[in-house]
Amino acid sequence: MSRGPGKDGPEDVDATFAEIVADLRAEGVGLLSEDEDTVTDTEPKKLDPPPKPPEPTGTAGTTGTADPGWRGGGTSWDRTMFAEDPASDDEHFVPPEPPPLPRPRKGAFVVLLLFIVGLLLLIIPGFIGISQAVATPLGILALATAIALLLLRVRQGPPPGADPSNGAQV
Repeated sequence: MSRGPGKDGPEDVDATFAEIVADLRAEGVGLLSEDEDTVTDTEPKKLDPPPKPPEPTGTAGTTGTADPGWRGGGTSWDRTMFAEDPASDDEHFVPPEPPPLPRPRKGAFVVLLLFIVGLLLLIIPGFIGISQAVATPLGILALATAIALLLLRVRQGPPPGADPSNGAQV
């Protein structure tokens, strides 16, 4: 598909589209097989209903009610979904007790106090009796200090007593 200079205008859209469709049909895209009728844009093709799946035959040696099986395994849906789990209770995984939470230190209480005071100064400055012109910068300063102290408390590097040349730590 080659475009010459000056053929980018809207008057050439139909010709370009026809060229694209011709290229696709030359590659075999959208061609109908011999047994199908040609379809035009104005008359939609009527679709045949999908073929019905084959009737379940049941398990070998049984007569009467059919057992459809689940994915060809010979087990019925009810038995697969509602029967007791075949895994024994001995194989049931019991997770270990989680380690206890570390005790908060003084620094954590200072950060929490600064955070709460900063929020109070920003949300309801009249609670302490300070004007809004003074409370807003103090609230922002308290929140910024709390966030900075919180970030400074984050540990960097390996834990104490670990060999840094030992590779990945789990």
